Amino acid sequence: MLSWIWSEPLPAGTIAPSFSLPDEQGRIATLDQHRGKQNVVLVFYPADDTPVCTKQACEFRDDWASVSSANTVVYGINTRSAESHRRFREKHRLPFSLLVDKGQRVAKLYNTNGPIIKRTVYLIGKDGRIKFAQRGKPTPSEVLKFAE
Repeated sequence: MLSWIWSEPLPAGTIAPSFSLPDEQGRIATLDQHRGKQNVVLVFYPADDTPVCTKQACEFRDDWASVSSANTVVYGINTRSAESHRRFREKHRLPFSLLVDKGQRVAKLYNTNGPIIKRTVYLIGKDGRIKFAQRGKPTPSEVLKFAE
């Protein structure tokens, strides 16, 4: 009944579940479009414009040179609307897209669903396998050290 509280992130080595979600502009982003080309960081976070969520997003923004040099794309994911994501992204000058996961469909695939999205960061390698998975707010450097 409360198993969502204790669920763990998907383990490293697992093939990352494919997904297709709209971003804040209505463009569709898919995991498969990056396979064989780029690493992908997925940042599941509860809400736009809350203190910890803002700090986490801005840490990736502020370390964007490292993200780019690691041939990595970043997506923030939660259930907020495209308009909420657009305002949040513009306000904080975020260089990455924010994806709308209405109904927590993708959150469920990645064991981050619940009454609110569980703050979780994944790094998916070019081969489509999870290289890093952690609840909470790991720093970009902690995540990127697993990039291929």
